[in-house]
Amino acid sequence: MGEVQEVQLSITTDQGSQEAETYSTELKTVNGFSLSNFLHNKSFKWWILIAAYSFLVLASQTAATILGKLYYNQGGNSTWMATLVQVAGFPVLIPFYYFLSSSREISPTFTTGSRTYKLSIPILGLLYSSFGILLAVDCMLYSIGSLYMPVSTYSLLCASQLAFNAIFSFFVNAQKFTPFVVNSLVLLTISSILLVFQSDDTSGSNEVSKFKYVIGFLCTIGASAGYGFLLSITQFTFNRVLKTDSFKIILDIIVCESLAATFAIIIGLFASGEWKSLHSEYENFKLGRVSYIMTLSWIAISWQLFSIGCVGLIVEFSSLFSNVISTLGLPLVPIVAVIVFGDKMDGIKVVSMVLAIWGFVSYAYQHYLEAPNSKTAKIDVVNNLTTKEEP
Repeated sequence: MGEVQEVQLSITTDQGSQEAETYSTELKTVNGFSLSNFLHNKSFKWWILIAAYSFLVLASQTAATILGKLYYNQGGNSTWMATLVQVAGFPVLIPFYYFLSSSREISPTFTTGSRTYKLSIPILGLLYSSFGILLAVDCMLYSIGSLYMPVSTYSLLCASQLAFNAIFSFFVNAQKFTPFVVNSLVLLTISSILLVFQSDDTSGSNEVSKFKYVIGFLCTIGASAGYGFLLSITQFTFNRVLKTDSFKIILDIIVCESLAATFAIIIGLFASGEWKSLHSEYENFKLGRVSYIMTLSWIAISWQLFSIGCVGLIVEFSSLFSNVISTLGLPLVPIVAVIVFGDKMDGIKVVSMVLAIWGFVSYAYQHYLEAPNSKTAKIDVVNNLTTKEEP
């Protein structure tokens, strides 16, 4: 009889643990992501993954921006081509599917109130395609802004995406703002604002009319708002619909978005008639025809690597943190331009970089403070459920 009771108690405890895990997945932390995922990821491996994704965002964003400026400086003037290469590099990601081990089938659902709806593949395809159309419009606006705006002013306006993302995250993902998070957002924004006070050595001698300058200003602001919204709804999709952190799902959403965006941009390229000037642009590129192809190719690859890092940070952390890392990289562009284009290094660039690092550390410290409370919350959940199941 004693052995039977021990077996029953063991089964009950296991059931309670399973219920605790199931229940804990429904909980959300103060920053809008799954409590169980948050606690499960508190490991050395998770930090390595976050570091890898962050490196991809910082390195690829800097490389793509510098190469994009090189494209314009050396004779490129097609905004549609500059937009296309931001999304058309997705085929380089397809071989990664071969290395991914088969995993369980995921049935995406969406819950509203007491009702749960299963999402079919066509509905998911429509969802991803809508993301892709938004991405295409966003990339086009960024391209126009980059063409008409000086580098420093463009970087300043791009920093506004952090504020837009914070606002959208508050309404869409119930993002909470603590003093350390607010401090981080302010420091990162100021670090980018400082860039507007530096001289635009890389802007070249080509001046634009006031009308084109206003167009560039409005396009960059619109692109920043659109990008902040896209990050927020991507986090919402992973948290409420896909409910997984699978790398395959990350590839799925990037490839599907980029495919839809590529088709939309190609249609725009031919509809505008700008494709007719591409051959002349190819022949007259100052660095040569091979350099023209290589420049566009590496821009495309860099933006795809950026997408992996960006979406990876959204899945593992939050859309706001992903944008924090992206904004942290903005002061890197003028510094790398010192090496690539021979710009002058001044005190403003150094201060901007220091403030950006300070802002990132402030955000990371808030994450560190929340860890003990999250662990205690999980222990309480497990204890309550297992105690409830004991005879």
